[in-house]
Amino acid sequence: MHIKQRGFTLLELLVVLLIIGLLAGYVGPKYFAQIGKSNSTVAQAQIEAFDKTVEQYAIDTGHYPSTQQGLMALFTKPANEPKWRGPYLKKAPPLDPWGRAYIYASPGGGSPPRDYDIISYGKDGVAGGTDEDADITNY
Repeated sequence: MHIKQRGFTLLELLVVLLIIGLLAGYVGPKYFAQIGKSNSTVAQAQIEAFDKTVEQYAIDTGHYPSTQQGLMALFTKPANEPKWRGPYLKKAPPLDPWGRAYIYASPGGGSPPRDYDIISYGKDGVAGGTDEDADITNY
């Protein structure tokens, strides 16, 4: 008795590869756009958390951390800060989702000046921009 082996033809395999390629071409850009959007959401959530802890620091000490102290003042007690009741963060401030440190400045910009600014310059790391490159701030 002879069993006939059956396989796929080259044409059938090419059709399947074409379909997979079309699906990847359609779904891929939508998927990667969502990743960029989620990075911006993570950065905004982290800045909001920093905002709350900076306010708690100011309640305890009577002033905001200086630009030189930065966000590390929320985790490590600054020298000559007797009213510090931290740490205000469970661990050192993380980098933004694109691997850069958040920018902290006190006093902040604006007219009249804000008490402090917390900024991530987005994916491109440059001030300004749109979509994934847009700045994410606490103001």
